[in-house]
Amino acid sequence: MPWYAVQHKRSQGDRALANLQNQNIQCLHPKVAVERIIAGKPTTRMESLFPSYIFICIDPSDPCWRKLRSTRGLLRVVSFGGKPGVIPDEVVDYINNSLKTIGSKGGLKKGETIQIQEGPFRGIEGLFQAYDGEERAIVLISFMQSQHRVKVRLGDL
Repeated sequence: MPWYAVQHKRSQGDRALANLQNQNIQCLHPKVAVERIIAGKPTTRMESLFPSYIFICIDPSDPCWRKLRSTRGLLRVVSFGGKPGVIPDEVVDYINNSLKTIGSKGGLKKGETIQIQEGPFRGIEGLFQAYDGEERAIVLISFMQSQHRVKVRLGDL
């Protein structure tokens, strides 16, 4: 059966997902653990990988298509030229495999050896110390026979 994308209302992804599952529709609503700094403290919470979208697997001849318009929490089926856009199985498989990989890695851990890829410290190895906000990390590097704590953009790691 083909996969399709449906758009849900703002902040109603879990509600839409529950209502779709109550209709016995196979769904995929990928979420990842995201660490955010809130009030100076790191907190981890689950966030949607595709905000405002849920993937559904449904037969084109299934009578549930009519129910989708009145499913609480849903806005619309993503369509192109008035026809629902089909998402290839390979894309859905890739998303599922990527989620498993992300789950097994779990982000950077304190003391993990990293190499800086971009910026003024490019090519230098260091030890990850902590996240500093949403866009920076504190890294301990050895430079000129002493160790220094430097703040580096996460994109540079």
